[in-house]
Amino acid sequence: MTRDPEAVIAGVTVDTRHWIGGERVASTETFTDISPIDGSVLGEIARGTAMEAAAAVAAAKAAFPGWAATSRAERARILHAIADGVEKRLEDLAIVETCDNGALLRSHRRGVMPRVAHNFRFFADWLLKLDHEDFETRGHTNHVNWDPAGPCVLITPWNAPLMLATWKVAPALAAGNTVILKPAEWSPLTASLLADIATEAGLPAGVLNVVQGYGSEIGDALTSHPDVRRISFTGSVPTAKRISASAAANLTPLSLELGGKSPLLVFTDADLDLAVDLAVEQYDNAGQVCLAGTRLLVQEPIVEEFTRRFVEKASALKQGDPRDEATDIGPNIHTRQLEKIDGFVQRALAAGARAVIGGHRKDGQYYAPTLLTDVAQDSEIVQEEVFGPVLTLQTFTTEEEAVRLANGTRFGLAATVATGDPERAERVSGQLVAGTVWINCFFVRDLQAPFGGSRLSGVGREGGTWSFDFYCDVKNTVTAPKGWQDHG
Repeated sequence: MTRDPEAVIAGVTVDTRHWIGGERVASTETFTDISPIDGSVLGEIARGTAMEAAAAVAAAKAAFPGWAATSRAERARILHAIADGVEKRLEDLAIVETCDNGALLRSHRRGVMPRVAHNFRFFADWLLKLDHEDFETRGHTNHVNWDPAGPCVLITPWNAPLMLATWKVAPALAAGNTVILKPAEWSPLTASLLADIATEAGLPAGVLNVVQGYGSEIGDALTSHPDVRRISFTGSVPTAKRISASAAANLTPLSLELGGKSPLLVFTDADLDLAVDLAVEQYDNAGQVCLAGTRLLVQEPIVEEFTRRFVEKASALKQGDPRDEATDIGPNIHTRQLEKIDGFVQRALAAGARAVIGGHRKDGQYYAPTLLTDVAQDSEIVQEEVFGPVLTLQTFTTEEEAVRLANGTRFGLAATVATGDPERAERVSGQLVAGTVWINCFFVRDLQAPFGGSRLSGVGREGGTWSFDFYCDVKNTVTAPKGWQDHG
């Protein structure tokens, strides 16, 4: 039976086939994409196999020489045109992504989709100023070049599908590479729209390819392919280990942005209202944020007042349909994810934890915002990433204990510190194991800053020049002093 190759979401038509070599490509099998909002079927998505993976890599390889030879100015122009296309279709992208992954429509309209366009503009502009001052060695001149590496496989997550995809696609294309984008199976739709937008912007055929899959078959085929020159992945630690093993045979360079179990430290000298606001903000996107400070570490003298204010503010959050402007927390992405979240919480409660708020499922794919206390540092709920609206609360007495608890997991993606003492802020942040530390703020991101994790939270850094360092083969050319011809 032939499946409809299109999905229509709130009046927006999305092609559900792959995009390979500038053409739509169907598969013999499909998988069903379901909205987390109400369980409705959004569409049947082409389910790629090793065959589609090989075709996408071949298309990217064929397109690479032409795109790599394209001038920086022309590449930048096309990336700006893609950004224009994103802005033109911002409302379409926002509603499709909200229906596909359940994140707030107001956030997609005001923050996420504008950031998607900014990803392309930023890396287009950064490309044009990317330079390294020449330097001399015993009269010889050293000149650094960022040469395009080749076809890049980019595997992206479901919690912020298009924003996190373009965080990789934009610098990879700017660097002169071709791309095979594999979106998450639970939220594939906006990647298809991106292919349409990029084509309309003039991106040559084969430079951007989008392949969809369910399970590991197509991912394994992509990451083990000998013609792939870079792999960037955002997702879970177990999947990253599988990708690393797959890439090892070809020594394909990897960039891995993985899970987190980030701490939020609140000291007695903190602005308590600010600290509570920061803590409640960790429920953003139904807790499906890798950077979230899910471990609240509060100094003992203020824990009672902090908890009282936190409960008051968190209890006022409105949970429901993410298309409603008044909604603060939407659904979790999938029934499997919801069961995983509830499993963590129920095991913690059985082990002696106490739910100050929440601790239970609600109707549909919604989980009540939860705060658990009486949790041990070595407990599962403190040590493992839940990826849902679940926070834990622990106390500390001294600065040294705070740092020990904060660093006491296998992860090191981010950390947040609330304090009114600048010297303490500097002292503590210097001791925290994290790729990003926020002082009296949260989720402030500048694309020129390095981004990545320590320990099991990832490998490598991207952002600004760090992105080009990864997506390029950085080459140094050394030229002898003038007159060297006379010495031959």
